[in-house]
Amino acid sequence: MATSPMTASPIKFGTSGWRGLIADDFTFANVRLAVTAIAEHINGKKKNATVLVGYDTRFYSEEFSQLAVEILQQHGIRTLLCETFTPTPAIAYEIMRRKLDGAVNFTASHNPAQYHGLKFSSSDAGPALPEVTNDIEARAAKIIAKDGPLAFAGATPSHAGNDAHGETVNLRDTFLRRLEELVRFDILGKCTSKFVVDVLHGCGAGYLDKALVDHGVSVHALRTNRDCLFDGTGPDVSEENLAPLRKAVLDSGAAAGLATDGDADRFGIIDRDGTRISPNQILALVYDYLVETRGWKMPAARSVATSQMIDAAAKVRGQTTYQTPVGFKYIGQLIREDKIALGGEERAGLTIRGHIPEKDGILAGLLVAEMIAARGGSLKEQIQQLFKRIGREFWPIRENLHLSDEQKANAVKKVAVDASTLLGRKVVSVDRTDGAKFVFDDGSWMLLRLSGTEPLLRLYVEADSAAASARLAREATEWVLKN
Repeated sequence: MATSPMTASPIKFGTSGWRGLIADDFTFANVRLAVTAIAEHINGKKKNATVLVGYDTRFYSEEFSQLAVEILQQHGIRTLLCETFTPTPAIAYEIMRRKLDGAVNFTASHNPAQYHGLKFSSSDAGPALPEVTNDIEARAAKIIAKDGPLAFAGATPSHAGNDAHGETVNLRDTFLRRLEELVRFDILGKCTSKFVVDVLHGCGAGYLDKALVDHGVSVHALRTNRDCLFDGTGPDVSEENLAPLRKAVLDSGAAAGLATDGDADRFGIIDRDGTRISPNQILALVYDYLVETRGWKMPAARSVATSQMIDAAAKVRGQTTYQTPVGFKYIGQLIREDKIALGGEERAGLTIRGHIPEKDGILAGLLVAEMIAARGGSLKEQIQQLFKRIGREFWPIRENLHLSDEQKANAVKKVAVDASTLLGRKVVSVDRTDGAKFVFDDGSWMLLRLSGTEPLLRLYVEADSAAASARLAREATEWVLKN
Protein backbone atom coordinates (compact mmCIF):
# COMPACT_ATOMS: atom_id res chain seq x y z
CA MET A 1 0.00 0.00 0.00
CA ALA A 2 1.46 3.37 -0.93
CA THR A 3 1.80 5.99 1.77
CA SER A 4 1.45 9.73 1.23
CA PRO A 5 4.66 11.77 1.65
CA MET A 6 3.37 12.90 5.05
CA THR A 7 3.36 9.35 6.32
CA ALA A 8 6.36 7.90 4.47
CA SER A 9 7.88 5.04 6.44
CA PRO A 10 11.19 5.78 8.17
CA ILE A 11 12.26 2.13 7.81
CA LYS A 12 14.57 1.81 4.80
CA PHE A 13 17.06 -1.01 4.34
CA GLY A 14 20.32 -0.14 2.55
CA THR A 15 23.09 -2.50 1.44
CA SER A 16 23.39 -3.77 5.02
CA GLY A 17 20.33 -3.24 7.16
CA TRP A 18 18.52 -0.12 8.37
CA ARG A 19 20.71 2.57 9.94
CA GLY A 20 19.80 5.91 11.44
CA LEU A 21 20.84 8.66 13.82
CA ILE A 22 20.12 7.74 17.44
CA ALA A 23 17.19 9.79 18.84
CA ASP A 24 16.50 11.33 15.42
CA ASP A 25 15.26 8.46 13.26
CA PHE A 26 16.63 5.51 15.24
CA THR A 27 14.09 5.80 18.08
CA PHE A 28 12.17 3.35 20.28
CA ALA A 29 9.03 4.09 18.24
CA ASN A 30 10.76 3.30 14.95
CA VAL A 31 12.49 0.22 16.36
CA ARG A 32 9.07 -1.01 17.52
CA LEU A 33 7.73 -0.36 14.00
CA ALA A 34 10.65 -2.18 12.31
CA VAL A 35 10.57 -5.21 14.63
CA THR A 36 6.76 -5.47 14.36
CA ALA A 37 7.15 -5.56 10.55
CA ILE A 38 9.92 -8.18 10.88
CA ALA A 39 7.73 -10.30 13.20
CA GLU A 40 4.87 -10.17 10.69
CA HIS A 41 7.28 -11.13 7.88
CA ILE A 42 8.58 -14.12 9.88
CA ASN A 43 5.08 -15.30 10.82
CA GLY A 44 4.05 -15.00 7.17
CA LYS A 45 6.70 -17.57 6.34
CA LYS A 46 6.58 -19.95 9.29
CA LYS A 47 4.68 -20.57 12.52
CA ASN A 48 6.54 -21.08 15.83
CA ALA A 49 9.79 -19.62 14.52
CA THR A 50 12.90 -19.17 16.67
CA VAL A 51 14.90 -15.95 16.22
CA LEU A 52 18.22 -14.85 17.68
CA VAL A 53 18.54 -11.26 18.97
CA GLY A 54 22.04 -9.78 19.14
CA TYR A 55 23.67 -6.37 19.57
CA ASP A 56 26.96 -4.45 19.42
CA THR A 57 28.63 -2.08 21.92
CA ARG A 58 26.73 1.05 20.87
CA PHE A 59 24.63 3.34 23.05
CA TYR A 60 21.29 1.80 24.13
CA SER A 61 21.99 -1.55 22.42
CA GLU A 62 20.67 -3.56 25.39
CA GLU A 63 17.43 -1.56 25.62
CA PHE A 64 16.70 -1.84 21.90
CA SER A 65 17.37 -5.61 22.05
CA GLN A 66 15.09 -6.10 25.05
CA LEU A 67 12.31 -4.22 23.25
CA ALA A 68 12.81 -6.49 20.20
CA VAL A 69 12.56 -9.61 22.38
CA GLU A 70 9.25 -8.43 23.85
CA ILE A 71 7.75 -7.61 20.43
CA LEU A 72 8.85 -10.92 18.88
CA GLN A 73 7.45 -12.85 21.86
CA GLN A 74 4.13 -10.96 21.61
CA HIS A 75 3.94 -12.27 18.04
CA GLY A 76 4.45 -15.87 19.20
CA ILE A 77 8.10 -16.05 18.11
CA ARG A 78 10.57 -17.81 20.39
CA THR A 79 13.64 -15.66 21.07
CA LEU A 80 17.24 -16.35 22.04
CA LEU A 81 18.85 -13.16 23.35
CA CYS A 82 22.63 -12.76 23.35
CA GLU A 83 23.91 -12.26 26.91
CA THR A 84 26.40 -9.62 25.80
CA PHE A 85 27.81 -7.80 22.76
CA THR A 86 28.24 -10.34 19.98
CA PRO A 87 30.09 -10.17 16.63
CA THR A 88 27.96 -10.33 13.48
CA PRO A 89 29.89 -13.42 12.22
CA ALA A 90 29.15 -15.28 15.49
CA ILE A 91 25.44 -14.48 15.08
CA ALA A 92 25.52 -15.76 11.48
CA TYR A 93 27.25 -18.99 12.57
CA GLU A 94 24.69 -19.58 15.33
CA ILE A 95 21.82 -19.32 12.81
CA MET A 96 23.52 -22.07 10.78
CA ARG A 97 24.49 -24.20 13.76
CA ARG A 98 21.05 -24.23 15.39
CA LYS A 99 19.11 -23.98 12.11
CA LEU A 100 17.32 -20.88 13.42
CA ASP A 101 14.74 -18.90 11.46
CA GLY A 102 16.82 -15.73 11.46
CA ALA A 103 18.35 -13.02 13.63
CA VAL A 104 17.67 -9.41 14.55
CA ASN A 105 21.04 -7.79 15.19
CA PHE A 106 21.31 -4.24 16.56
CA THR A 107 24.46 -2.85 14.96
CA ALA A 108 25.55 0.04 12.76
CA SER A 109 28.80 -1.85 12.01
CA HIS A 110 31.53 0.71 11.18
CA ASN A 111 29.33 3.86 11.16
CA PRO A 112 30.19 6.76 13.51
CA ALA A 113 28.99 6.69 17.14
CA GLN A 114 25.82 8.75 16.61
CA TYR A 115 24.34 5.98 14.45
CA HIS A 116 22.60 2.77 15.39
CA GLY A 117 21.27 0.12 13.08
CA LEU A 118 19.29 -3.06 12.69
CA LYS A 119 20.35 -5.97 10.50
CA PHE A 120 17.92 -8.76 9.74
CA SER A 121 19.38 -12.11 8.71
CA SER A 122 17.23 -14.84 7.22
CA SER A 123 17.39 -18.55 8.05
CA ASP A 124 20.24 -18.94 5.52
CA ALA A 125 22.47 -16.85 7.89
CA GLY A 126 23.33 -14.20 5.32
CA PRO A 127 22.18 -10.58 5.11
CA ALA A 128 18.50 -10.53 4.09
CA LEU A 129 18.05 -10.30 0.32
CA PRO A 130 16.14 -7.37 -1.27
CA GLU A 131 12.88 -9.35 -1.63
CA VAL A 132 12.90 -9.89 2.16
CA THR A 133 13.79 -6.31 3.13
CA ASN A 134 11.28 -4.96 0.58
CA ASP A 135 8.57 -7.04 2.25
CA ILE A 136 9.56 -5.72 5.72
CA GLU A 137 9.55 -2.11 4.45
CA ALA A 138 6.13 -2.63 2.84
CA ARG A 139 4.72 -4.05 6.09
CA ALA A 140 6.08 -1.05 8.05
CA ALA A 141 4.51 1.33 5.53
CA LYS A 142 1.19 -0.54 5.82
CA ILE A 143 1.20 -0.17 9.64
CA ILE A 144 1.76 3.60 9.25
CA ALA A 145 -0.98 3.88 6.59
CA LYS A 146 -3.40 2.09 8.94
CA ASP A 147 -2.45 3.59 12.33
CA GLY A 148 -0.80 6.86 11.30
CA PRO A 149 2.81 8.02 11.53
CA LEU A 150 2.67 8.09 15.33
CA ALA A 151 1.54 4.45 15.57
CA PHE A 152 4.17 3.67 18.23
CA ALA A 153 4.87 7.18 19.50
CA GLY A 154 4.44 6.00 23.07
CA ALA A 155 7.05 3.27 22.75
CA THR A 156 9.46 3.47 25.64
CA PRO A 157 12.55 1.52 26.63
CA SER A 158 11.73 -1.67 28.41
CA HIS A 159 12.23 -1.72 32.15
CA ALA A 160 11.19 -5.33 32.49
CA GLY A 161 13.06 -7.36 35.06
CA ASN A 162 15.82 -9.78 34.10
CA ASP A 163 13.38 -12.69 34.16
CA ALA A 164 11.61 -11.08 31.17
CA HIS A 165 14.55 -11.69 28.81
CA GLY A 166 13.31 -15.15 27.94
CA GLU A 167 16.14 -17.49 26.98
CA THR A 168 19.64 -16.06 26.78
CA VAL A 169 22.68 -17.50 24.99
CA ASN A 170 26.40 -16.86 24.94
CA LEU A 171 27.86 -17.59 21.52
CA ARG A 172 31.56 -17.10 22.23
CA ASP A 173 32.70 -20.64 23.00
CA THR A 174 30.86 -22.28 20.12
CA PHE A 175 32.17 -19.67 17.69
CA LEU A 176 35.77 -19.99 18.94
CA ARG A 177 35.48 -23.78 18.53
CA ARG A 178 34.25 -23.21 14.98
CA LEU A 179 37.34 -21.11 14.23
CA GLU A 180 39.53 -24.02 15.36
CA GLU A 181 38.12 -26.03 12.45
CA LEU A 182 39.05 -23.30 9.95
CA VAL A 183 42.42 -21.97 11.20
CA ARG A 184 45.60 -24.02 11.61
CA PHE A 185 46.41 -23.02 15.16
CA ASP A 186 49.18 -25.64 15.29
CA ILE A 187 51.15 -23.47 12.82
CA LEU A 188 50.26 -20.31 14.75
CA GLY A 189 51.21 -21.93 18.07
CA LYS A 190 54.80 -22.45 16.87
CA CYS A 191 55.04 -18.79 15.86
CA THR A 192 57.51 -16.83 17.98
CA SER A 193 56.27 -13.49 16.62
CA LYS A 194 53.98 -11.20 18.53
CA PHE A 195 50.74 -9.70 17.19
CA VAL A 196 48.88 -6.56 18.21
CA VAL A 197 45.07 -6.79 18.14
CA ASP A 198 42.87 -3.67 18.02
CA VAL A 199 39.10 -4.19 18.38
CA LEU A 200 38.25 -0.44 18.32
CA HIS A 201 35.96 -0.75 21.38
CA GLY A 202 33.76 -3.14 19.39
CA CYS A 203 32.53 -6.74 19.47
CA GLY A 204 35.85 -8.33 18.52
CA ALA A 205 37.04 -8.11 22.16
CA GLY A 206 37.37 -11.56 23.70
CA TYR A 207 37.22 -13.19 20.26
CA LEU A 208 40.20 -12.31 18.04
CA ASP A 209 42.55 -11.68 20.98
CA LYS A 210 41.32 -14.74 22.93
CA ALA A 211 41.57 -17.11 19.96
CA LEU A 212 45.28 -16.23 19.62
CA VAL A 213 46.10 -16.21 23.36
CA ASP A 214 44.33 -19.58 23.90
CA HIS A 215 46.73 -21.13 21.36
CA GLY A 216 49.89 -19.75 22.90
CA VAL A 217 50.38 -16.75 20.61
CA SER A 218 51.84 -13.61 22.15
CA VAL A 219 49.26 -10.80 21.86
CA HIS A 220 48.97 -7.19 22.94
CA ALA A 221 45.28 -6.13 22.75
CA LEU A 222 44.08 -2.53 22.36
CA ARG A 223 40.72 -0.79 22.95
CA THR A 224 38.97 -3.87 24.34
CA ASN A 225 36.68 -1.88 26.67
CA ARG A 226 33.24 -0.56 25.75
CA ASP A 227 33.22 3.07 24.68
CA CYS A 228 29.92 4.16 23.10
CA LEU A 229 31.74 7.14 21.52
CA PHE A 230 34.54 4.98 20.03
CA ASP A 231 37.28 7.51 20.93
CA GLY A 232 35.24 10.10 19.06
CA THR A 233 36.35 8.62 15.70
CA GLY A 234 33.99 5.69 15.14
CA PRO A 235 34.77 1.97 14.86
CA ASP A 236 35.77 1.93 11.18
CA VAL A 237 39.00 0.13 10.19
CA SER A 238 40.20 3.18 8.23
CA GLU A 239 43.82 4.28 8.04
CA GLU A 240 43.18 7.24 10.40
CA ASN A 241 41.40 5.09 13.00
CA LEU A 242 44.20 2.53 13.00
CA ALA A 243 46.86 5.11 13.99
CA PRO A 244 47.02 3.70 17.60
CA LEU A 245 47.46 0.18 16.17
CA ARG A 246 50.22 1.37 13.84
CA LYS A 247 52.06 2.97 16.78
CA ALA A 248 51.69 -0.17 18.93
CA VAL A 249 53.03 -2.41 16.12
CA LEU A 250 56.08 -0.19 15.62
CA ASP A 251 56.70 0.24 19.38
CA SER A 252 56.52 -3.49 20.11
CA GLY A 253 58.21 -4.88 16.98
CA ALA A 254 55.15 -7.07 16.29
CA ALA A 255 54.81 -9.16 13.11
CA ALA A 256 51.51 -7.43 12.29
CA GLY A 257 48.54 -5.51 13.65
CA LEU A 258 45.12 -7.13 13.31
CA ALA A 259 41.95 -5.04 13.70
CA THR A 260 38.19 -5.63 13.59
CA ASP A 261 35.49 -2.99 13.16
CA GLY A 262 32.51 -2.28 15.45
CA ASP A 263 30.62 -5.55 14.84
CA ALA A 264 33.79 -7.50 13.87
CA ASP A 265 32.67 -8.33 10.34
CA ARG A 266 35.46 -6.27 8.71
CA PHE A 267 39.23 -6.43 9.13
CA GLY A 268 42.14 -3.98 9.11
CA ILE A 269 45.76 -5.08 8.73
CA ILE A 270 48.97 -3.20 9.60
CA ASP A 271 52.30 -4.66 8.40
CA ARG A 272 55.34 -4.88 10.68
CA ASP A 273 56.75 -1.58 9.29
CA GLY A 274 53.52 0.28 10.15
CA THR A 275 52.04 0.30 6.62
CA ARG A 276 48.31 -0.35 6.32
CA ILE A 277 47.87 -3.15 3.81
CA SER A 278 44.96 -2.67 1.41
CA PRO A 279 42.12 -5.18 1.96
CA ASN A 280 42.23 -5.70 -1.83
CA GLN A 281 45.75 -7.14 -1.54
CA ILE A 282 44.90 -9.19 1.57
CA LEU A 283 42.08 -10.92 -0.35
CA ALA A 284 44.44 -12.02 -3.14
CA LEU A 285 47.15 -13.14 -0.68
CA VAL A 286 44.81 -15.16 1.55
CA TYR A 287 43.09 -16.75 -1.47
CA ASP A 288 46.48 -17.81 -2.86
CA TYR A 289 47.51 -19.14 0.56
CA LEU A 290 44.30 -21.18 0.99
CA VAL A 291 44.51 -22.77 -2.46
CA GLU A 292 48.10 -23.74 -1.67
CA THR A 293 47.63 -25.01 1.90
CA ARG A 294 44.05 -26.35 1.88
CA GLY A 295 44.23 -27.80 -1.62
CA TRP A 296 41.01 -26.00 -2.58
CA LYS A 297 41.35 -25.84 -6.35
CA MET A 298 38.31 -23.59 -6.70
CA PRO A 299 37.44 -20.13 -8.03
CA ALA A 300 37.48 -16.88 -6.07
CA ALA A 301 34.71 -14.24 -5.93
CA ARG A 302 34.85 -10.47 -5.57
CA SER A 303 32.58 -7.48 -5.98
CA VAL A 304 32.79 -5.40 -9.17
CA ALA A 305 34.58 -2.64 -7.18
CA THR A 306 37.33 -4.95 -5.88
CA SER A 307 40.88 -5.21 -7.26
CA GLN A 308 41.44 -7.67 -10.10
CA MET A 309 44.60 -8.84 -8.33
CA ILE A 310 42.55 -11.76 -6.99
CA ASP A 311 41.58 -12.68 -10.59
CA ALA A 312 45.26 -12.74 -11.55
CA ALA A 313 46.16 -14.81 -8.45
CA ALA A 314 43.38 -17.27 -9.34
CA LYS A 315 44.52 -17.48 -12.97
CA VAL A 316 48.07 -18.41 -11.91
CA ARG A 317 46.48 -21.27 -9.93
CA GLY A 318 44.41 -22.32 -12.97
CA GLN A 319 41.18 -20.90 -11.53
CA THR A 320 38.53 -18.35 -12.52
CA THR A 321 36.79 -15.54 -10.59
CA TYR A 322 33.14 -14.62 -10.11
CA GLN A 323 32.38 -10.88 -10.28
CA THR A 324 29.33 -9.78 -8.25
CA PRO A 325 27.46 -6.50 -7.66
CA VAL A 326 28.42 -4.58 -4.50
CA GLY A 327 26.77 -6.14 -1.42
CA PHE A 328 28.12 -9.18 0.44
CA LYS A 329 24.85 -11.09 0.00
CA TYR A 330 25.92 -12.00 -3.55
CA ILE A 331 29.18 -13.54 -2.32
CA GLY A 332 27.23 -15.30 0.45
CA GLN A 333 25.15 -17.04 -2.20
CA LEU A 334 28.31 -18.51 -3.83
CA ILE A 335 29.54 -19.72 -0.41
CA ARG A 336 26.20 -21.46 0.19
CA GLU A 337 26.49 -23.18 -3.17
CA ASP A 338 30.11 -24.23 -2.34
CA LYS A 339 31.41 -22.67 -5.56
CA ILE A 340 34.39 -20.70 -4.22
CA ALA A 341 37.44 -21.04 -1.96
CA LEU A 342 37.22 -17.41 -0.81
CA GLY A 343 34.96 -14.44 -1.47
CA GLY A 344 35.68 -10.84 -0.60
CA GLU A 345 35.14 -7.15 -1.25
CA GLU A 346 37.39 -4.11 -1.10
CA ARG A 347 35.64 -2.74 1.97
CA ALA A 348 37.45 -5.41 4.02
CA GLY A 349 34.87 -8.20 3.93
CA LEU A 350 35.94 -11.82 3.57
CA THR A 351 34.66 -15.34 4.11
CA ILE A 352 35.88 -18.78 3.05
CA ARG A 353 34.59 -22.12 1.87
CA GLY A 354 32.41 -24.02 4.36
CA HIS A 355 32.00 -20.99 6.61
CA ILE A 356 29.20 -18.39 6.92
CA PRO A 357 27.68 -16.50 3.96
CA GLU A 358 28.60 -13.28 5.79
CA LYS A 359 31.75 -11.20 6.34
CA ASP A 360 34.06 -12.38 9.15
CA GLY A 361 36.77 -9.97 10.32
CA ILE A 362 37.85 -12.28 13.15
CA LEU A 363 38.55 -15.19 10.79
CA ALA A 364 40.30 -12.80 8.36
CA GLY A 365 42.71 -11.63 11.08
CA LEU A 366 43.47 -15.21 12.16
CA LEU A 367 44.13 -16.36 8.58
CA VAL A 368 46.52 -13.43 8.02
CA ALA A 369 48.34 -14.34 11.26
CA GLU A 370 48.52 -18.01 10.19
CA MET A 371 49.87 -17.01 6.76
CA ILE A 372 52.59 -14.84 8.35
CA ALA A 373 53.53 -17.69 10.73
CA ALA A 374 53.64 -20.23 7.87
CA ARG A 375 55.42 -18.18 5.21
CA GLY A 376 57.61 -15.93 7.34
CA GLY A 377 58.35 -12.60 5.70
CA SER A 378 56.38 -9.40 5.99
CA LEU A 379 53.08 -8.93 4.17
CA LYS A 380 54.79 -6.45 1.82
CA GLU A 381 57.34 -9.11 0.89
CA GLN A 382 54.58 -11.67 0.33
CA ILE A 383 52.69 -9.20 -1.91
CA GLN A 384 55.84 -8.54 -3.97
CA GLN A 385 56.36 -12.30 -4.39
CA LEU A 386 52.75 -12.69 -5.56
CA PHE A 387 53.18 -9.75 -7.99
CA LYS A 388 56.24 -11.57 -9.41
CA ARG A 389 54.31 -14.82 -9.89
CA ILE A 390 51.43 -12.95 -11.52
CA GLY A 391 53.75 -10.91 -13.72
CA ARG A 392 52.30 -7.46 -12.94
CA GLU A 393 51.33 -5.19 -10.04
CA PHE A 394 47.92 -3.91 -8.88
CA TRP A 395 47.39 -0.54 -7.20
CA PRO A 396 43.70 0.09 -6.44
CA ILE A 397 42.38 3.51 -5.40
CA ARG A 398 38.91 4.43 -4.18
CA GLU A 399 37.67 8.01 -3.90
CA ASN A 400 34.38 9.56 -2.83
CA LEU A 401 33.20 12.41 -5.05
CA HIS A 402 30.80 14.83 -3.33
CA LEU A 403 28.83 16.23 -6.25
CA SER A 404 25.97 18.69 -6.65
CA ASP A 405 22.74 17.21 -8.01
CA GLU A 406 23.53 18.76 -11.40
CA GLN A 407 27.05 17.27 -11.49
CA LYS A 408 25.65 13.92 -10.42
CA ALA A 409 23.02 13.92 -13.19
CA ASN A 410 25.71 14.96 -15.66
CA ALA A 411 28.01 12.11 -14.53
CA VAL A 412 25.20 9.53 -14.78
CA LYS A 413 24.54 10.71 -18.38
CA LYS A 414 28.25 10.48 -19.27
CA VAL A 415 28.79 6.94 -18.01
CA ALA A 416 25.67 5.73 -19.84
CA VAL A 417 27.54 6.12 -23.15
CA ASP A 418 29.42 3.10 -24.53
CA ALA A 419 32.59 4.81 -25.73
CA SER A 420 35.40 3.02 -27.59
CA THR A 421 37.95 5.38 -26.09
CA LEU A 422 37.83 7.23 -22.78
CA LEU A 423 40.43 9.47 -21.07
CA GLY A 424 42.66 8.85 -24.10
CA ARG A 425 42.59 5.09 -23.48
CA LYS A 426 41.10 2.28 -25.55
CA VAL A 427 38.06 0.69 -23.86
CA VAL A 428 37.96 -3.12 -24.23
CA SER A 429 34.85 -3.78 -22.15
CA VAL A 430 32.09 -2.02 -20.23
CA ASP A 431 30.37 -3.77 -17.31
CA ARG A 432 27.12 -2.43 -15.89
CA THR A 433 26.58 -5.00 -13.11
CA ASP A 434 26.66 -2.15 -10.59
CA GLY A 435 27.43 1.34 -11.85
CA ALA A 436 29.66 1.50 -14.95
CA LYS A 437 33.05 -0.22 -15.08
CA PHE A 438 35.33 0.59 -18.03
CA VAL A 439 38.23 -1.82 -18.62
CA PHE A 440 41.10 -0.44 -20.75
CA ASP A 441 43.42 -2.30 -23.12
CA ASP A 442 46.40 -2.11 -20.71
CA GLY A 443 44.44 -3.95 -17.98
CA SER A 444 43.70 -0.79 -15.98
CA TRP A 445 40.05 0.05 -15.18
CA MET A 446 37.72 2.58 -13.59
CA LEU A 447 34.30 2.17 -12.02
CA LEU A 448 31.78 4.88 -11.17
CA ARG A 449 28.78 4.02 -8.98
CA LEU A 450 26.35 5.89 -6.77
CA SER A 451 26.77 4.88 -3.12
CA GLY A 452 24.01 2.74 -1.64
CA THR A 453 24.51 4.25 1.82
CA GLU A 454 25.65 7.90 1.37
CA PRO A 455 25.01 10.85 -1.02
CA LEU A 456 28.22 10.19 -2.97
CA LEU A 457 29.53 9.07 -6.32
CA ARG A 458 32.20 6.46 -5.69
CA LEU A 459 35.16 6.29 -8.05
CA TYR A 460 37.34 3.18 -8.16
CA VAL A 461 40.44 2.89 -10.37
CA GLU A 462 43.27 0.40 -10.71
CA ALA A 463 46.48 0.40 -12.73
CA ASP A 464 49.84 -1.39 -12.52
CA SER A 465 51.72 1.24 -10.49
CA ALA A 466 50.89 3.73 -7.76
CA ALA A 467 51.71 6.64 -10.13
CA ALA A 468 49.57 5.26 -12.98
CA SER A 469 46.61 4.70 -10.62
CA ALA A 470 46.91 8.23 -9.20
CA ARG A 471 46.98 9.66 -12.74
CA LEU A 472 43.94 7.62 -13.78
CA ALA A 473 42.03 8.75 -10.66
CA ARG A 474 42.91 12.39 -11.34
CA GLU A 475 41.88 12.23 -15.02
CA ALA A 476 38.65 10.34 -14.19
CA THR A 477 37.71 12.97 -11.55
CA GLU A 478 38.35 15.83 -14.01
CA TRP A 479 36.24 14.02 -16.65
CA VAL A 480 33.34 13.55 -14.19
CA LEU A 481 33.41 17.20 -13.06
CA LYS A 482 33.74 18.66 -16.58
CA ASN A 483 30.44 19.85 -18.08
